[in-house]
Amino acid sequence: MLKFFLPKRILSSNNKLINNLVFLMLLIIIIGLIYALFLSPPDYIQGDSVRIMYVHVPASILSLGFFGFIGIASILNLVFKIKFVSLMAKSIAPIGCIFALISIITGSLWGKPTWGVWWVWDARLTSMLVLFFFYLTYIFLWNYVKNFEEANKLTSVIGIIGLFNLPVIKYSVDWWNTLHQPSSITLTSAPTIHNTMLVPLVIMLSAMIIYSLIIFLMRYKVEIIKIKVNKKNKNN
Repeated sequence: MLKFFLPKRILSSNNKLINNLVFLMLLIIIIGLIYALFLSPPDYIQGDSVRIMYVHVPASILSLGFFGFIGIASILNLVFKIKFVSLMAKSIAPIGCIFALISIITGSLWGKPTWGVWWVWDARLTSMLVLFFFYLTYIFLWNYVKNFEEANKLTSVIGIIGLFNLPVIKYSVDWWNTLHQPSSITLTSAPTIHNTMLVPLVIMLSAMIIYSLIIFLMRYKVEIIKIKVNKKNKNN
């Protein structure tokens, strides 16, 4: 799968793929919003505020998944010296950071009518905030450490350290007594959420994945071009 993201293949790709993905994303988002806002029922306790879930949950899943990728890419970069994966991680980091911020903000908006407060130092919320700062640190190092090799090593270390926070986020509701409800969707058991809510949730998650892929491909191509230009300038 990584062969598709080799710099030569990305540079040779045209805009047709991006245009098709944009069309598909818009179509799925329209379907997802109609389903989430009008066709899915309100929660019998939370009412219409539960609809925040259709943004909050996908954003949370993607922010964790993208940092998981950054951590794995950091290991591949440091241990196996696969350099282009660090460019992939650099390209995806701002996307994951935005989703982490969206997760925190929508979680706060959802928490106010549900818990009566905008924010509590709940284990899940706190560990999610820590993830956001890991993202900021990772992005900061790439932007302000001028030497590529040094930035590459430092960001890889941050990516690997940040991996240890992901299980804390995932299992915080099981390890500690928190206000946050347990996950309704897991890989090891059937969803505990009703299909009328699960379907729009999956649709919105799909739309956000395609959106992320679009932004990633554009950013990744730019990063590859930057490397090529810098090498060319050094040779001249």
